Amino acid sequence: MKPSLQFRLSQHLTLTPQLQQSIRLLQLSTVELDQEIDRLLMENPALEREEAEEGQAAPLASSKEEFSSKSEAEPSPPENDWSGDLAANWRGPDDEEGDRNFASPDTPTLRDHLLSQLSLVNLGDRDRAFVALLIDVLDEDGYLTQPLEEIASLLSQEAEAGLEELSIALRHLQNLEPAGVGARSPGECLCLQLRGLKEDDPVHRLALQIAEKHLELLASHDYTRLRNVTGACDDDLRAAQRLIQALNPRPGASFARIEARYVVPDVIVRKIRGVWRASLNPDAMPRLRINRLYAELAAGSRSGGAGLSSQLQEARWLIKNVQQRFDTILRVSQAIVERQRHFLEHGEVAMRPLVLREIAETLGLHESTISRVTTQKYMATPRGTFELKYFFGSHVATEAGGAASSTAIRALIKQLVAAEDPQAPLSDSRIAQVLGEQGIVVARRTIAKYRESLQIPPVNQRKAL
Repeated sequence: MKPSLQFRLSQHLTLTPQLQQSIRLLQLSTVELDQEIDRLLMENPALEREEAEEGQAAPLASSKEEFSSKSEAEPSPPENDWSGDLAANWRGPDDEEGDRNFASPDTPTLRDHLLSQLSLVNLGDRDRAFVALLIDVLDEDGYLTQPLEEIASLLSQEAEAGLEELSIALRHLQNLEPAGVGARSPGECLCLQLRGLKEDDPVHRLALQIAEKHLELLASHDYTRLRNVTGACDDDLRAAQRLIQALNPRPGASFARIEARYVVPDVIVRKIRGVWRASLNPDAMPRLRINRLYAELAAGSRSGGAGLSSQLQEARWLIKNVQQRFDTILRVSQAIVERQRHFLEHGEVAMRPLVLREIAETLGLHESTISRVTTQKYMATPRGTFELKYFFGSHVATEAGGAASSTAIRALIKQLVAAEDPQAPLSDSRIAQVLGEQGIVVARRTIAKYRESLQIPPVNQRKAL
């Protein structure tokens, strides 16, 4: 076979650096976008942030070299409007990088609290050292999860620590506050707290018996077997259950550093003249502009002008791509609001089925673009702050030939469970039957799946005495 030259004509998409940057910025969260912009500001002297004066609103963009997040069509929210609180709590899934954490530095740790009590206990140096050792191996809930035998084996031979000495040290630890600290199981934790009450009545003794031997039966709501093994009547079992439920199974949790998770919404939704409107959140948007001194220097420079012009072009690209990013977010958000206006009016039960393809076809965008826009972007509404993905969901057929959103069905399940008789809770089959009577055809296994996603226990665990 002889070598030969052949010509072939084909078309392919070339991702320019500007397009690559546009795609990358679109999929970043607000926090990640700020970090990316900070990095580019360090690298490119032609780019700078425009800092707004205190108490002054952001001006509108007047040219392509200046970008502002304020929308001319939307008025500023009043000072007492619900949307003025732009840092809203959110507990959605996969929220690890798009949040801001705050922790109070004044809360003493469990270790500090226990060591301060230990300093006041009349113990010898050796016993005090063993108690301090056990304090150091407690977990954040106050439990001793490491066996004493294993702790003894890890000590040096010079310590000559025996299992008996560590057991004595553990008893000293379990006498400290909070009650239940140093327990090796939930049952032991509850028993320590019950013994600390220093009461002696039938209900207290029954609660202690259940905590020591039959805690699993109580947790699984197996009241029939619980009555058989304890010989107690329903009234005494109810009283013992209330006593146990009043205890704290995690005594060390109150000393843990509580981190409040916050997100800054990209979009704010409010009702204006009877119509739901989405507007960009000025606090979530960077204010960028070209350094004019640098631009004048580049314009008048002959030597090294190519490098300066390249930096100016990159700065203009970034400003344009950031503006395009937020414009796309706003377009997608408004399309979502128009389709989910019944949710804004009536709540989750009015959520309609929605898929990415529907928004993509409406806006003339690709589904992958809608997916990037709705990931780690948040919308503040009168009903809370939600990730944009929250408004999308599968559907279930109705008898009338329509469809019901899975979110709406979950809301109905929550309502039914909340209103059920605790002594005769609804089974998954019964819930499916009730929804069927309302025209929503849902299989029992689908109800079970939705119930588990809502962290609602099964029917046998919801049954009360």
